Amino acid sequence: MTEKIRHFIDLNYFSKNDFRDLLNSCHQRKKSKIRIGKAEVDDDACAKDKILAMIFEKPSTRTRFSFETAMYQLGGKSIVVNSNDMQLNRGETISDTARVLSRYVDIVMLRTNEHSSILDFSNSSSVPVINGLSDLSHPCQVVADLMTFEEILGPIKSKVVTWFGPGNNMTHSWIHAASLLDFELRVCAPKEYLPNLEIVEKARSDGANIIEIDDPKEAANGSHCIVTDTWFSMGDEEDRSKRDVLRQFQVTNKLISLADDNVIFLHCLPAHRGEEVESQVIDGPHSYVWDEAENRLHAQKGIIDWCLKSN
Repeated sequence: MTEKIRHFIDLNYFSKNDFRDLLNSCHQRKKSKIRIGKAEVDDDACAKDKILAMIFEKPSTRTRFSFETAMYQLGGKSIVVNSNDMQLNRGETISDTARVLSRYVDIVMLRTNEHSSILDFSNSSSVPVINGLSDLSHPCQVVADLMTFEEILGPIKSKVVTWFGPGNNMTHSWIHAASLLDFELRVCAPKEYLPNLEIVEKARSDGANIIEIDDPKEAANGSHCIVTDTWFSMGDEEDRSKRDVLRQFQVTNKLISLADDNVIFLHCLPAHRGEEVESQVIDGPHSYVWDEAENRLHAQKGIIDWCLKSN
């Protein structure tokens, strides 16, 4: 990364070495302190005297709580707003908003509908901008997922990760990660719900091992990690025909039994038991979704620290 301001927009903005350094720093930050209380400040207090603004176009549990707690633990403060409470809802441009907030705060996180909003904001911001989620990608979540994988199974290089279900923003960030960390990513989805072709082709041109498989049993065979997400993203209209098509891509105990003996199951949450995953899987011994959710906090701290080192 050569830009003066370190925006955290997507994982594919990183070189392999820079991303590995970031991921290692997230691991290290988690290990570095035995915490007495959740608001206890880290020894380095790297966000001391800093303010994070968080703008939400979509409701959030993990994103909001992990970022706000992260700023407490890094010694900083946060301001949380819904976009409907701002002049953005009355026609003020994203660019003008970015220029104004750059005068008030040190770093901004956006959880938006359209990815273009994050790009427009970052292009006009003079402080770092973090993609907290967009319709195209969810890089913060995948950093937490990668942390979880490596805590349980060791380095992810040369391992097999299998995505089950329709391609979405999570799939795209997993594809970006596969380009950086040299693991095999299998995408098991029906042909009408595959991930963005341009993202897949770009990753493959960068050397990523992306395999699209429509047979769930074949996709699960020997996998070290099985990942899924809700079939309908927030704001999507639920479609019975889509649900019927996706039913065969539900993560079941049978699929888990075909994977590696030490396979882990991940889900970014919220989950719909009985839809994309069986209850016995998400609540079973191979599930690490609660570690994954906790790691959102440590991932956000590493990302904030990395962004604030812009100056």
